[in-house]
Amino acid sequence: MDYKAFFKLSYGLYIISTESKGIKNGYVANTAFQVTAQPAQVAISCNKNNLTCGMMEESGFFSISVLKQEASQKLLGAFGYQSGKDINKFEHVAYTTGKTGVPIVTEDAVAWFECKIVTRVDAGTHVLFIAEVVENQLTEPMAVPLTYAYYHEVKKAFAPKNAPTYVDEALLDTHQEEASGAKGLKAKCLACAHIYIPEEGDPEGGIAAGTPFADIPDDWVCPVCGATKDMFIVL
Repeated sequence: MDYKAFFKLSYGLYIISTESKGIKNGYVANTAFQVTAQPAQVAISCNKNNLTCGMMEESGFFSISVLKQEASQKLLGAFGYQSGKDINKFEHVAYTTGKTGVPIVTEDAVAWFECKIVTRVDAGTHVLFIAEVVENQLTEPMAVPLTYAYYHEVKKAFAPKNAPTYVDEALLDTHQEEASGAKGLKAKCLACAHIYIPEEGDPEGGIAAGTPFADIPDDWVCPVCGATKDMFIVL
């Protein structure tokens, strides 16, 4: 199977958010689409392992923030590669509260949709939520939405492990070549393409200059997007 063929399917990039029992959380998604016009309904796909999945089932509501092409790696990293079990994703992000009480990320968003879940479909590892749009807003009419193709081809980043489109980098020839032909001096973050350089280290992250990538503690995260160490490939 040619896994790179899956990259030719078209997707956008979104932040899906909800609130349950006073706790806000969200995640980066690339599966959100309109399914009917009358009434206006949309669908999203969420991994069952995501904290947000259970919270949406409890609350019955969620929001979709359509990200713009210039969305920051910090925002994508916080919502795409870190868990709400470990951090408060809304602590340093601009958001508003919808009429249903769900948080709606407005930072780097070109539009948003507030939705009420009407149908739940079990898709194995994921749940497909079909929801009716109760409110929406176009926030930046002239901005270009961020697509997964742009994220992959220009930003050189890949989907997080819980995404419906995740492909293990070991299955992609390009990554195998990068890793096998390497000297092991540098490492590249698959989430944001940041390059770890041993000579520079990561002083703010507690990694001294001259530290080989292999010697970095497993709980270290990318200083740009917050992705975990296992999201890096050795160059």
